[in-house]
Amino acid sequence: MSGHSKWHNIKLRKGKADAQRGALFTKLSKEIILAAKGGSPDPEANYRLKMAVEKARSNNMPLDNIKRAIARASGDGSERGIEEIRYEGYGPAGVAVIVDAATDNRNRTAAELRFLFSRHDGTLGETNSVAWMFEQRGLIDVDPGKRSEDELTEAALVDGVIDVRFPANEEDGPAEIVTAPEALAGVREALVDRGLNVTSMVLGVEPKSTVKPEGPQALRVLEFLEALEDHEDIQRVYSNAELDDAQIEALI
Repeated sequence: MSGHSKWHNIKLRKGKADAQRGALFTKLSKEIILAAKGGSPDPEANYRLKMAVEKARSNNMPLDNIKRAIARASGDGSERGIEEIRYEGYGPAGVAVIVDAATDNRNRTAAELRFLFSRHDGTLGETNSVAWMFEQRGLIDVDPGKRSEDELTEAALVDGVIDVRFPANEEDGPAEIVTAPEALAGVREALVDRGLNVTSMVLGVEPKSTVKPEGPQALRVLEFLEALEDHEDIQRVYSNAELDDAQIEALI
């Protein structure tokens, strides 16, 4: 798995997200709202919503919070709506970063991200300033269960799959299946039909090539990525930084 994905999974495992449960619930609520706005308010008829609800429940989000988020998505318009916005820029060591945010105030979010980038010796750029360094990919997380790597790989090799990646340690998170963007939904259905437990599905991006910060620069990059992840408006962070286990563990 990429260095950043591995770091993110270890961070969750070690409880940093739990230490900020209020912010985590805010992120989860926003994902539920966006999923419900984009389709049916019934999780059984809206797979994105089903995934968002299951993720919320796995993080012990109260059922009342989940119901309120779904209701807010189909509200009467009295509340400010949540919208998805993508930001791009450069972080320390010149790493390229793409950030997907969910916000009810784009001006506030843009100002806060501009400050956050600047504080970490980065620059918030214009649309497409770094997008050319990335390519669109479907990203599916799968719980291997009792399957070995060989067994999961064999089960996951369906039309549209580009790569199957495993964490170095089972505790570091799920396996990640990378698909062509147009094949994301079809691959997910095929995996479910084969009895695999899909825990997350997103149309995201991956870098075409990576850079490897060294020494103090590597820690500065990780601290920057962590600051982005901790912002309650930010749902997902993508970067072209490649970081090894020792660098990740040094920060954690």
